[in-house]
Amino acid sequence: MIKKWYYYTSLVVIITFLSLGFKPFTIKAKPWFLTETTDGAAYLFPSQQEDDYPKDKDTYHNLNFPYTGNHLIGFKEAVAYKESQGKYKLVNSLGYMGKYQFGSKALRAIGIKSDEEFLKDPALQEKAFVALLSKNKWILRREIRKYAGKIINGVEVTESGILAAAHLGGAGSVKNFFKNNGERHFRDAYGTSLRSYMKAFGGYDLSYIKANNNATIHD
Repeated sequence: MIKKWYYYTSLVVIITFLSLGFKPFTIKAKPWFLTETTDGAAYLFPSQQEDDYPKDKDTYHNLNFPYTGNHLIGFKEAVAYKESQGKYKLVNSLGYMGKYQFGSKALRAIGIKSDEEFLKDPALQEKAFVALLSKNKWILRREIRKYAGKIINGVEVTESGILAAAHLGGAGSVKNFFKNNGERHFRDAYGTSLRSYMKAFGGYDLSYIKANNNATIHD
């Protein structure tokens, strides 16, 4: 009788153990990356650390997230934050528009005819900024070649600094800055100086931007 009791008890224990082994269980896991959803697509936040990116160029171009350090995207976002805090629909008191604060005259120069459509289209604003960089890089190609790497009135001159200053005050104001050895300071209506832009946005690698006097886009 005792042997039979041990047998049935052991059988129940074995069956219970085996059944637990096949029960589903839930694992709560958190993603190892951060994502931000803006227009329906998820993006990895870019790293600020250069060491997080492979040195091999072919590998780098296959990544789906940018290194924002001193590359074009870093320059764009830095200028945008200064101009509008990155707000695509912002119009300031002087009528300058969008993330990069374009005036109507600058838009016409790169082929955009509608201010309204420009304000409504973030992708168009990004293309406009690159097109204007290309045009200003051609207009100021001699100044870039002559002054990049030099110290003018206490500011180390770089290509990106020159192009940022041109975005603030126009290419003609940058030419006058160098013509007067940095002694005459252009300031916009809010008191921001061309010299401050040249200093603040110096040192970015804008080799991706090709000089093109005919750079235009169509809205």
